[in-house]
Amino acid sequence: MISLLIGCSLALVLAFAGTPLFIRFLVRKGYGQFVRDDGPTSHHTKRGTPTMGGAVIVASVVASYFVTHLISHAINPTSFGPSASGLLVLFLMVGMGLVGFIDDYTKISRQRSLGLNAKAKITLQAIVGIVFAVLALQFPDEGGLTPASTNISFVRDTALDLAFAGTIIGAILFILWSSIIITAATNGVNLADGLDGLAAGASVLVFGAYFLIGIWQSNQSCLGAPADSGVCYEVRDPLDLALLAGAMAGALIGFLWWNTSPAKIFMGDTGSLAIGGAIAAFAILSRTELLLVILAGLFVIISASVIIQVGYFKLSGGKRVFKMAPLQHHFELKGWAEVTVVVRFWIIGGLCVALALGLFYADWVAGQ
Repeated sequence: MISLLIGCSLALVLAFAGTPLFIRFLVRKGYGQFVRDDGPTSHHTKRGTPTMGGAVIVASVVASYFVTHLISHAINPTSFGPSASGLLVLFLMVGMGLVGFIDDYTKISRQRSLGLNAKAKITLQAIVGIVFAVLALQFPDEGGLTPASTNISFVRDTALDLAFAGTIIGAILFILWSSIIITAATNGVNLADGLDGLAAGASVLVFGAYFLIGIWQSNQSCLGAPADSGVCYEVRDPLDLALLAGAMAGALIGFLWWNTSPAKIFMGDTGSLAIGGAIAAFAILSRTELLLVILAGLFVIISASVIIQVGYFKLSGGKRVFKMAPLQHHFELKGWAEVTVVVRFWIIGGLCVALALGLFYADWVAGQ
């Protein structure tokens, strides 16, 4: 438990102290945000605000994770080092962050609001996601448990298997399933990143939930549990996942101090894709894939608003359901202040997280 507190605190301090330093660096370089001309007019004042702040979040999490393990080993030489699950989370987070960084840098260098074209962006994301999925089925522990499972999970692995487990077809189906989760999570966070503090604050709630889930799964692990112990969790390295979830929450809180309205820096695609990648990794490795729909309910709602808007626009020949999509901009155009939209959306996100945690706990209670 001490290592968890160290990881959370260290990530928070690094992000809080590192963000203003990064802001000054970006200002000197002239790396500012370009704003869409078709967006809310109130956003035009944000033009030129430093972007790519997600790099601080990623760096803070990576540094705090390895430093925490070094400190833990110094205190207790018998403690385990970085786990396969933890390294996989970092891989997907950093990999998606690099894709976002390339996109952000393209916008800045070309001085426009559009970065990589859709094909290039999807290709790079697919490569990172596929490599993650392949690696997640490797590295069995002493009990034969791999970081990921080919079973479809809700609050834990269900009896529903993706089929053909242990075969090439089964691996392909798992890769496709993982790609859907990763794409949905990264796009969801990316679409929510449009108002000061919205994506960062909502993500803190999600990672806070995974922090609690990791601790609970560690305490109720199937490893060494008696046959009549009731519900247990077959998750590899749950405590290390909790450490990373806490570090993510801490880094985002430190960043949010500077990102809240009026934002001194934006996370950019560097941050939103990295955060989305981390959320997807936690869902897959903690065996809560379907629970993610509820846990990250705010991101699901925002993504659904875009799908509805585009679909209805095409079917109706040019009509719109919302004044503008994603949904947060609809309420801005209805006259809500930006801070009002952000706080109310945080409340919605918090309710979704509370419901998901309630279902997670209810499943355990029902199994006792």
